[in-house]
Order: sequence, then structure tokens, then C-alpha cells
Amino acid sequence: MSKKAIVIGSGFAGLSAASFLAKDGWDVHVVEKHEQPGGRARRFQKDGFTFDMGPSWYWMPDVFERYFAQFGKKPSDYYELERLVPSYRIYWDDDFMDVPADYPTFKAMFEEMEPGAGERLDAFMKEAEYKYRVGINKLVFKPGRSLTEFIDLELVSGLLRLDVFNNIKSHISKHFKHPKLRQMMEFPVLFLGALPENTPALYSLMNYADVKLGTWYPKGGMYEVVNGMYKLAQELGVTFHFNEDIKRINVVDGVATSVESMSGKYFEADVVIGGADYHFIETKLLEKQYRSYSDKYWDKRDMAPGSLIYYVGLNTKVPGLKHHTLFFDVPFDSHAIDIYSDPKWPTQPLFYLSASSVTDPTQAPEGCENIFFLIPIAAGLDGDTEEIRQKYFNLICDRFQDRLGIDIRQHIVFNRTYSNSDFVSDYNAFKGNAYGLANTLLQTAILKPKCVSKKVKNLFYTGQLTVPGPGVPPSLISGEVVANEVKREK
Repeated sequence: MSKKAIVIGSGFAGLSAASFLAKDGWDVHVVEKHEQPGGRARRFQKDGFTFDMGPSWYWMPDVFERYFAQFGKKPSDYYELERLVPSYRIYWDDDFMDVPADYPTFKAMFEEMEPGAGERLDAFMKEAEYKYRVGINKLVFKPGRSLTEFIDLELVSGLLRLDVFNNIKSHISKHFKHPKLRQMMEFPVLFLGALPENTPALYSLMNYADVKLGTWYPKGGMYEVVNGMYKLAQELGVTFHFNEDIKRINVVDGVATSVESMSGKYFEADVVIGGADYHFIETKLLEKQYRSYSDKYWDKRDMAPGSLIYYVGLNTKVPGLKHHTLFFDVPFDSHAIDIYSDPKWPTQPLFYLSASSVTDPTQAPEGCENIFFLIPIAAGLDGDTEEIRQKYFNLICDRFQDRLGIDIRQHIVFNRTYSNSDFVSDYNAFKGNAYGLANTLLQTAILKPKCVSKKVKNLFYTGQLTVPGPGVPPSLISGEVVANEVKREK
């Protein structure tokens, strides 16, 4: 008889872990709180509008290709990709910039804005490519259980080139002087959870992902990636149990014997993998003696940002709108302080807009637009009220009107808000976090919460609060990493 694995949660990491174990012959059952797979990457549809609730950027296509290839598949077996041109638009305080999708044009733009910057960009990208190659192949697939995992000739010999002890802000400033170029190059690390000056320069690998590997769109929305992974898991024999909210992991003599749901069902297990919020599993599903980390430990963690999100349906098209738009029309430093240094509701927030209907007409009724607004905010903020959500919605609508010349409030036919308290109620998210732990040096690799429980022999963890970290590609990798640890232990 096959050994039985119970995976709690069907986000990207849970789906990944389930599929890798099923491939190796395990009897895998995924229990999911919601009525559909995807976790934070769920989708909802209303009045002809389709909205991806969470991730909206498809970066690092090689990670997805590698994932499906391990099952003898390709992404194109499940969804169709389109590269976005331009990659995205940035609005500054005085103008805007369309970020080219092809490198020669991108380089020419740098040279035009700052003579000599094109040549320096080549050098920067060469370093970033090295970090990306070594980081993806050598670092992110480590389970982070021991320093001995990193005894690798290429890692040791290339330690200085990886720039682990330098920060991304100073690294970028060595190459570029123009403030807009600097801010654009710092953008990919904004959601890693720390100020650029506190983020290791290793993460310039994200610039390589952005500029060289490109920004893509899975037709039908990001949820089509979830659907693809879900279908693959089913093909491998994984069983899914939806609408099952877990209330307890039953542990006997340090061994998890079953997972119990609110509906009274018991799911017996040889192994349990927690793909839900790590802190929630530790503090709510386990008895205190079986927790690996104390409340004090969790309270000291530096969190990546939370999110204030608006899903908006318009009864009109918006001339000039791009699929992805960054509103950098206010100073970044003051918003960053409000997120990281002195957490509070921001005074002048930057924000991001996605309108998949610009690329994909199936995402909204004919002649209409679906818009996803996101304001990064500090995790754990109090005062998440309807009044404050409306306040910020008016603020971003005013700035949208200033830039695109249309007051969308006159055209709204659907509007749903989502923020920290919703992340808590829907995903049991620690402090309402949207992106997990900040990727600071002191919360990297072996310094993250372990993917293997210290107190329960057959309990494992996957997802954004453990290795390798937040984001969709890292979540796919996290599932593979923990599946390998299960196989090694069991």
C-alpha cells in the first residue's frame, strides 16, 4: 500500500509538493479551505469580469518550464503564453516611460537618459545573469537545514560575485546615476519585503528576470497556471478535498497521525505537509508542545508588505491603458518608511495597476475594462476599515485621472476591496501579510523557518514563510524542495 501524504492548502507550493510526491508513488490528498485550488492565486468572476485575486506577473518562465518538464510536460500543454510589449509602463511625477521588452531598445533607452549607462547596463546584466544562474541552480533548491548544504565549489568561489553582503541600492547606484533609472532598477525588489538598502545585492538577479527573461501573460489570466498545475496533479492521481477548513493536526508521541477538519472529517497521514500559513499551522493547528517556534520568535520576524487591493470593473475602455502600470509619481522613500521603518497607513503611496483586459478581451465584457489596483502597505496595520479603503481609492482614482485623463469613478459597475483583514480571514495570514517574510540577509536560507518541524517527526512546511521565499516561482520550487525532504526522511 502506498504511503499517504496530506497536504494542507492548494496554493502554488501545495500543488507543487503534492505533484512531486504523487509522481513518486505516494497517495496524496490535498485539503483546501476554499471551493477552488490556488490559495492566494484564486480567481473570481462577477458580471462578466474575471479577476486574478493575487499574483498577476508571470516572470522567470524557465522555472515554470523546468517544473512541468519534470513530469514530461510543457507549460503549453496547459496554457498559452504571450510576451507583453511593452513589459510595463511607469508613470513618474513629470512624464511616463514604457519599458521595452527587447534588450537592445532597453539599452538604448538607458543610454539616451544617461550617456554611458548603456555600456554599464551590459556589465550590470552580466553580473545579474551570473547571480540568476547560480541562485536558481545552487541556492533556491537548498532546504536550508544546515550550512553544509552550501559547501559547493561554485558557491564558495563565487561568493563575492553573488554580492550577498552588499545591498541592492548601493549596487545599483554604482552603475547608474539618473534617479529614474535607479528607481526602475530597484522596482523588482520592492515586494521582497525590505528597503533596497537592506536587501542583498544578490537580488539583482530579479533585474535579469525582468529585463532579459521578460514579462509574460498566460491567456485567460494567472489562474490558468493554477488550473494547469491542478490538472497535472489530478493526472498524477492526487485527490482534492475542497471546502475543508482544518482545525487540528493530531499528534501522538511526536508523530502526526491525522488532520481534522471543521466538518468533522479525519484525514489519516503518514506525512503532513503544511502549505497554509506557517504561523497559523504552528499556533492554531498544533498543541503548544509541538510548536517549533515561540510567539516571541514570530513577533521578531520582518514581514514583507501587505496589500490594499481593489478589483474594479468599468463599463468603458481606457485609452492608453497598459496591461501593467506602476505609479511612481510620488517619492518612493516616504512610502517605504511608512511600510518598513515606521509602519503606518501611507501618506503618499505608490501603487500598481493591472488590466488584463487590455491584452485579453475574455477578461471583461465587450467595451469594458477589468482593473486590479494594489497599494503596498505594512503588514499588521490596525484600522483596516471601509472608510480608510475608500479614502485610498479616491486618492488613486485622482492620480489615475491626472495621468490618463478619465475619472473612472463615473464608469464603475463593480468594485471589491481586499486588504490585511481579508488576508487573515481567508488565508489565516500572519499579520495579514501578502508576501511572506522579508528577504533580508538575516531571513535567508538557513535563517528562515525550517521546512521540517523540530518537534513532529513527519510534519513538513512549504510556501512563502519558509525556503526559498515569497513569489510564484519560489513557491513552485518550495514544493519541490519539501517533497525531496519528505522522500529523504521517509
